Amino acid sequence: MQKNVTVAVDAMGGDNAPAEIVKGAVEAINEHKDLKVILVGDESVINRELASYSYNKDQMEVIHASEVITNNEHPVAAVRSKKDSSIVVAQRLVREGKADGFVSAGSTGAVLVGGQFIVGRIKGVERAPLAPLIPTTKGFSLLIDCGANVDARASHLVQFAKMGSIYMENILGRKNPTVAIVNVGAEEEKGNQLVKETMPLLKACDDINFIGSIEAREIPNGGADVIVCEAFTGNVILKLYEGVAMALLKKVKQGLMSTFRSKIGALLAKSALKKTLKEFDISRYGGAPMLGLNGLVVKSHGSSDATAIKTSIAQCITFARQDIPGKIREHIKDPKADEVEGKAHKKES
Repeated sequence: MQKNVTVAVDAMGGDNAPAEIVKGAVEAINEHKDLKVILVGDESVINRELASYSYNKDQMEVIHASEVITNNEHPVAAVRSKKDSSIVVAQRLVREGKADGFVSAGSTGAVLVGGQFIVGRIKGVERAPLAPLIPTTKGFSLLIDCGANVDARASHLVQFAKMGSIYMENILGRKNPTVAIVNVGAEEEKGNQLVKETMPLLKACDDINFIGSIEAREIPNGGADVIVCEAFTGNVILKLYEGVAMALLKKVKQGLMSTFRSKIGALLAKSALKKTLKEFDISRYGGAPMLGLNGLVVKSHGSSDATAIKTSIAQCITFARQDIPGKIREHIKDPKADEVEGKAHKKES
């Protein structure tokens, strides 16, 4: 029998909250009978939205939170001062073991701060990265980190590679996933100081399938399953991905509608084009999980619709059943534990 999973959802976060958030949560429980969703936020507003839907009441709970953290607030100050915000209350449910995961389309900064200090990092994990799936010609790749750690060290990137590999293998079923570090060239001598320091450390890891450097142009072609970088580079890659996709789609639409002949061609190609574009729809892949925490925190895009929220909740189900935190604990050693073990061994000698 499969484990029942409980997911806390920030109902007030995102451009389309609460309507699309509530709709996505309802769709998720209607698809997954062993799922419970806890919607956190303004109780009266949430209940008003829920009144429009049919669902199993036993699978849905509403917990009131009187405050909302907005995007223009300083994340650390907001998390500290707004103890009754939907983000803080929902993440506290994860920390207390009342929820297996947390989903929010709200303030990225507040979600990251809360993840680090409320849910908490696994012992031995130096930094918790954001790791979204990005579409490629071969399916998708995991980009890690895309926004949590702008100033990272080589040891952080090594842990990102290990956690990314665990996620891809256990959640996405990619056996022995390939790992590459973002660089300005394929040659080993290229790169900035961080890449040069990280490269030999990744090569020495026998628990990942490291294949070397990857240039940005090879990422959309699926050059590696796990793409490792610090958050500054990762965020630029992610935003450029989104921008180019929107620009290309706009130009394709303009071209197809430019003449009578092209409009006929567009009509004939409509179904094939729709199928292709669907493969590059980010909402199909859910949000960006924050790896290395004691529970799952998923940051959905600020403009997430119901489909994106539903997919993000589904991520939490698989994550919980595969016990990703437990697998990360097995692969990421706590330096303090090694130190204690070393002292004990020395004492025995």
